[in-house]
Amino acid sequence: MIQTVIFDMDGVIVDTEPVHHFAYNQHFKQLNIEITPEMYASFTGNSTKNIFEKLKAHFNLKEDVTTLIATKRNLFNDAFDHKEDLYLLEGVEDLIKELHTNGIQLVLASSSAHVTINRIFTRFNLHQYFTHIVSGEDFPKSKPHPAIFQHAAFLSGTPIENCIVIEDSTNGILAAKAAGIYCIGYDSVNSKMQDYSKADKVISHFNELSFEKIRTIND
Repeated sequence: MIQTVIFDMDGVIVDTEPVHHFAYNQHFKQLNIEITPEMYASFTGNSTKNIFEKLKAHFNLKEDVTTLIATKRNLFNDAFDHKEDLYLLEGVEDLIKELHTNGIQLVLASSSAHVTINRIFTRFNLHQYFTHIVSGEDFPKSKPHPAIFQHAAFLSGTPIENCIVIEDSTNGILAAKAAGIYCIGYDSVNSKMQDYSKADKVISHFNELSFEKIRTIND
């Protein structure tokens, strides 16, 4: 019986990708580097730190990683604060509330930084539903490395077989499976160039899930 649901955030709870895309591209122009759509897609599920470590090595950037992260984060925060048309993804709030009401533990495991997670959770009043928040910035390796999900499951106090992960990215799905956790792939209209073939189940809308359907997944 499933006792804990581990949610990714970007692309699963809220689609901040357009805001990230805008901020990254503003920064890429400042750095005078050109990122192909394929390279950008490969970053999905990676922490900002890991992305800039890769970019610094690839383009031999003179700025240190800490400075690069701070610049991009400022660009993101400014865009986020001025973007009024930012909503939770359709159906996800109802699912979160239903699971929480029925005693399912909810944990967030996102590659985003703590400051970004807190900004979004505060804006949409989500802290009340989640017992733990895990950020990718606390781990040396990003998804598809399983560490973030292994730690999320550990914090929940729930056996791996009684947890599930909901993810929207190739890297996130691979990380969940590497951690030995059942993974639901969310293939939304916002998903681009992601591979869901390794997910245990694939959905395209959150109305395909419910407390009863999730609770009995491994029965």
